[in-house]
Amino acid sequence: MDLGLQGKACIVTGATRGIGLATTRMLAAEGAQVLSVARSGGDETFAADVTKLEDAPAIVAACVERFGTVDVLVNNAGTSFVRSLEQLSDEDWQAQWELHVMGPMRLMREAAPLMAAAGGGRVVNVCSSAGKRPSLTNPAYAVTKAAQLSLSRVFADRYAADGVLVNAVAPGAVTSPLWTDAGGLADQAASSRGVSRDEALAAQAGKIPLGRFASPEEIASVIVFLCSQRASTVTGAAWSADGGTFASII
Repeated sequence: MDLGLQGKACIVTGATRGIGLATTRMLAAEGAQVLSVARSGGDETFAADVTKLEDAPAIVAACVERFGTVDVLVNNAGTSFVRSLEQLSDEDWQAQWELHVMGPMRLMREAAPLMAAAGGGRVVNVCSSAGKRPSLTNPAYAVTKAAQLSLSRVFADRYAADGVLVNAVAPGAVTSPLWTDAGGLADQAASSRGVSRDEALAAQAGKIPLGRFASPEEIASVIVFLCSQRASTVTGAAWSADGGTFASII
């Protein structure tokens, strides 16, 4: 199936690992031109921090400079950690807000008007099933991801008539470094519950109707479809890609 992404100018944040890396590779395989964005930077990665006010215009300007335009924006940068409601500090709440809400908002605010002026584009915000059903593992993450879902709908409504289609993807647990790296969510969950790492992973998988974590590539497949010409009537949607974790048909 031709997704109509050949030559499209794309921005992907959080692009050096997990879902972001898989999305970058899939877009490139479809012939898209991709500006990979991450705080660490690198030979093929644009160094930027989406939580910094000045970095959103710099990211969009870099895409325009390299590729002449911006056709696709994937707001993927994000993180979580195991911390209870009682343990979360004001700084934790603010940091999650800046990363999951203000960062994507600023990038959409920069990119969406350019897309509209050019006749259309695609925005995909990588949210979470926790934004649909709050988790006590990290309430700040869940609340800010819920806000990100609402933010997606706001931009979808504003720019639909201009051909800029804005959607969200809501993954559940994924076999990405966020979960599987040393010190990641699996280790943190094991420590907080007094169980082994394998037991923590098994317990998480047991909450998923499919009985397993998703791979980054499985989530990237949904993202790339929503970036494509094939998703030409999809906007304002929040696609669950969580193995059935969120128990609703909506």
